[in-house]
Amino acid sequence: MDKGYKRPTARSRELRNDATEAERKLWAYISARKLAGVRFNRQFPIGPFICDFVSRTQKLVIEVDGGQHAVDVAKDEARTAYLESRGYRVIRFWNNDVLERIEGVVIEIERVLATCPPPTPPASGRGVK
Repeated sequence: MDKGYKRPTARSRELRNDATEAERKLWAYISARKLAGVRFNRQFPIGPFICDFVSRTQKLVIEVDGGQHAVDVAKDEARTAYLESRGYRVIRFWNNDVLERIEGVVIEIERVLATCPPPTPPASGRGVK
């Protein structure tokens, strides 16, 4: 096994403990079902990617991007395409938007959540007899 490889859960935990200021600020607004009663997870793995914030029931990924993302646009586009192929909607905010205009960011997330299809109910029972 590659010595540099870390299991997604270990890497996710590392990223949660090492969150950026912008990620911490947004988390304060969306954690504990504070936003539209929707549950979000931080640093959640989907396939080969670890996403900043994910609502699995709403199939919504929120990414908070620093300046390095302006340079590697193709990488972000490929990541978004992969997530969308798994049924997720992806929205992105720049760090400075979160830090300087958090109210507008929260309003935009609420707007997007209002357009998400309702979650599908879990299958009931353990099969048909």
